[in-house]
Amino acid sequence: MTDLLNLTPPALAGIDGPAPAAGGRARPGRTFEVRLPVGLAGDDGVHRDAVIRKMTGREEAILADRKFQRNGGKLVTELLAACTESIGGQPADRAAIRAMTSVDRNYLLIRLRAVTFGSELEARYTCPACGHVELVTEDLDELPVRQADGSMDCEVDLLDGYVDRDGELHTDLRLRLPDGSDEEAVASQMRDNASTGKNALLGRCIVSLGTVPRSRIEAMGSRILADLTLGDRRLIDRALAEAAPGVDLTRNLECPDCGHGYSANLDLSNFLSLA
Repeated sequence: MTDLLNLTPPALAGIDGPAPAAGGRARPGRTFEVRLPVGLAGDDGVHRDAVIRKMTGREEAILADRKFQRNGGKLVTELLAACTESIGGQPADRAAIRAMTSVDRNYLLIRLRAVTFGSELEARYTCPACGHVELVTEDLDELPVRQADGSMDCEVDLLDGYVDRDGELHTDLRLRLPDGSDEEAVASQMRDNASTGKNALLGRCIVSLGTVPRSRIEAMGSRILADLTLGDRRLIDRALAEAAPGVDLTRNLECPDCGHGYSANLDLSNFLSLA
């Protein structure tokens, strides 16, 4: 599962970038309409239409604020709350941004970057076969976006499964999509150790695991994920990648030097910089 929340954003290298390209329809001033892949649930249904505005010097101050530097989840919440004017026609506050799925938060970050700086992103990829470094200009407007259709939960049929304290094997795992509150809660663990951070994040997102009682799932949390075999953890990664909606950040590349084909995640090193 790939997201943008582990970035340590540099100071913004100037706000007045190229004119924004496609991907959001301009409204008067500096605002743009976007359609969320998942949407925010409300009393009257799911709202997917959002309005964002370009980042300004105020957002540069947010990115430079030390109190957000150690918690990427809170940084993203603060940034998106500042730049999201409405969701479903209603004002978007921090609570609404925090309740959004990581899928939608990542999508909004990409659209926010595109409307502020333009859709072109300079990326660098290294061939795993020969080490050749290739510079590629990526177009954020061309990234494929999978819209949610039906249930948001992800079902995984574990191969080795989880053995509870009574020796019973459980193989039917159901996960929900993480949201902003999950990101904020596990940020310190994710920063210190990506693996334990991932366990903590997914542990919060377990909806059900065989017949394990809900109280036991909540008490065990990340320890359940830590007990799974690496094979089952790969199954979870694959299921989330294939089933989850949102922006596909996987790039399929061919090395111009040796011809080796490989896949890599979109290089986000210059995500919030014009340099």
